Amino acid sequence: MALLVSELTYMNQLCNTFRQDVLRVLRDKQTGHPGGSLSVCEILTALYFHAARIDPEDPRKADRDRIILSKGHAAPMLYRVLAEKGFFPVEEMNTLRDFETRLQGHPSASHTPGVELSTGPLGLGLSAALGMALGLKLDGSPARVYVVLGDGEINEGTVWEACMCAAKYGADNLIVILDWNGVQLDGPTDEVMPTGNLPAKFREFGWNCLECDGHDISALCESLDTAASPGGRPVIILAKTVKGKGVSFMEGQSTWHGKPISEAEYAAARQELGGAE
Repeated sequence: MALLVSELTYMNQLCNTFRQDVLRVLRDKQTGHPGGSLSVCEILTALYFHAARIDPEDPRKADRDRIILSKGHAAPMLYRVLAEKGFFPVEEMNTLRDFETRLQGHPSASHTPGVELSTGPLGLGLSAALGMALGLKLDGSPARVYVVLGDGEINEGTVWEACMCAAKYGADNLIVILDWNGVQLDGPTDEVMPTGNLPAKFREFGWNCLECDGHDISALCESLDTAASPGGRPVIILAKTVKGKGVSFMEGQSTWHGKPISEAEYAAARQELGGAE
């Protein structure tokens, strides 16, 4: 179903606000992961504000959809989206990485409302999500499990073991979105560990593979709608993104995987995003 213009405008406005707020907090804390947080912004927004059936008033509802941020270092953007959705106050973003905060450096299912799985060590999210998806199918639940992977993360062998298993058991309630930004901690993914023709590879592993622009809300929502139709196979959406999206001097730069933001850099970023201090 095509998005209404008002829905598209609303979600695009949210994304701009999320980028500005996350950058402010990371500037204040002098820690965190700006590059991957910015690249995953539209993906998380489309998931939480369009695709997933979740209720902050009943966060443990049995038939809720599950969303797992396997690339857990992008937690700042996840937290900002969860706050906007109503899982906790937006002002709590100011406690990011503080001592005894609920908003730790990586998502914690035991501390943070709305977080389904503690993540951080890359490669574990898909396997856990598959277990959730198969359990839901055994229970006859209509719930889906969504997983956001990073493309540096798919260097991990556990990802491909989970891919084989998901196809074998026909986990068609499992939907993966790859934040396909082409850059990981140490440089371009094609230089660090080439993964070849990803669309062909996932299809050979037995998955239904879709591709879209990961910064186009309309395209993401359309792909998520298509993926939600059971077809006997797990689905992956290869969402082409840009690391550091929205801030020109961060875009495509591995140095911004975890670099602190200076006052001058923050001011420049805010100007590009149209914000004011």
